[in-house]
Amino acid sequence: MVRHPAGLAAEGRQGQVQALTPEQVRALLSAPGRAAVAAAQQLDLSPSGRLRSAEAVRRAYGPELGPLALEQALLRERARAKHPRGDELWWTGPALEQASSYVVARHRARRFDGPVLDLCCSVGGDLLALPAGSTGVDLDEARLLLARANAEVLGVDVSLVRADVTALPLPPGSDVFVDPARRAGGRRVFDPRAYSPPLDVVLAWRGRVRSLGAKVAPGVDHDALPDDVEVELVSLHGDVKEAVLWTGASRRGHARSATLLPAGDVLLDDPVPAVQVRPPGTWLMEPDGAVVRAHLVAQAAHQVGGWLLDETIAYVSADARVPTPYGRWFEVLEVMPFGLKPLRERLRAHDAGPLVVKKRGTAVEPDVLRKQLKLTGSREVTIVLTRVAGRQVAMVVRPDRPDVDRPDVDRP
Repeated sequence: MVRHPAGLAAEGRQGQVQALTPEQVRALLSAPGRAAVAAAQQLDLSPSGRLRSAEAVRRAYGPELGPLALEQALLRERARAKHPRGDELWWTGPALEQASSYVVARHRARRFDGPVLDLCCSVGGDLLALPAGSTGVDLDEARLLLARANAEVLGVDVSLVRADVTALPLPPGSDVFVDPARRAGGRRVFDPRAYSPPLDVVLAWRGRVRSLGAKVAPGVDHDALPDDVEVELVSLHGDVKEAVLWTGASRRGHARSATLLPAGDVLLDDPVPAVQVRPPGTWLMEPDGAVVRAHLVAQAAHQVGGWLLDETIAYVSADARVPTPYGRWFEVLEVMPFGLKPLRERLRAHDAGPLVVKKRGTAVEPDVLRKQLKLTGSREVTIVLTRVAGRQVAMVVRPDRPDVDRPDVDRP
């Protein structure tokens, strides 16, 4: 059931990028529009077949509805990766780009024990994972129409309000979540002052509510945040998805945390002894990206009895492999000063062909390096390019588990 409370003004600044007009959304949600989208989803949506599909929907549904239906079908195809029912939901391109993965949204919703006020709710990606009875607020009428349709698809009990979130009176004692728009003119915005609404405006709300959660970019500057804010970095299958700022009742009492999904392992910024800097041992651990972004490499190293290779590089070494959810182990086979000729000789001795390059703290470009090495062997070999006590080194390593694509792995 979707309710629409009255009495909140639809005036003020627009906080979201409007990809569709309300009239276009109404056309999509009409019976002919739904039929057009359903038909478009049955067509060939691959890059090679897209032109023929566009011509087919245009002939069948007209020059206005046809392209809208095809675009919606393409968005739904992409949305499968973010939501288990993404191919049934309604999207805009910018809304899908910023939407949280369903697993991440569900994890975040567990911080709240009752209805939440979701500000800048867009098409409902986060709202529909929050506790029943939550309310979504956005100024974009088109996105609110899509959010209502999505709530009906999922059978979720929410309310929707069209309003400027910066002028909205926040009820005392309320729990609030906000996902500020981080795109402008189709480009990603990295400066929190350029968010819509700006991050300083969002954080000013924390004194007026019981709890506040705010989704921000993973690269947020921790030092620029107030002392009473917890920064939670979240990764999914090793890929860093977001940072969330928590204050009030939703804060766990720590300044920094890293959550690794889907398992839900959490690493906190508990005090640990200073980590030593030493040459590589038998094993090398690559911490999960959320651990690195949360500045918790020292905590991860302490748990496995390891040390750092360089005080500025997020690799951990150890003499024994200690099972941990917070990083991935590699057996160190060789360590050498970085140089093209000696590296080529050693890789040829390993019968290296396809080369997996992992790097931190080096400007070497993997594609350029592969061309320079001219390897013709039969085995896939992994190398790590990094610094040890300030000096560039190359390590030949063997993954402890089957390889998983990660953001800092460069494959040919």
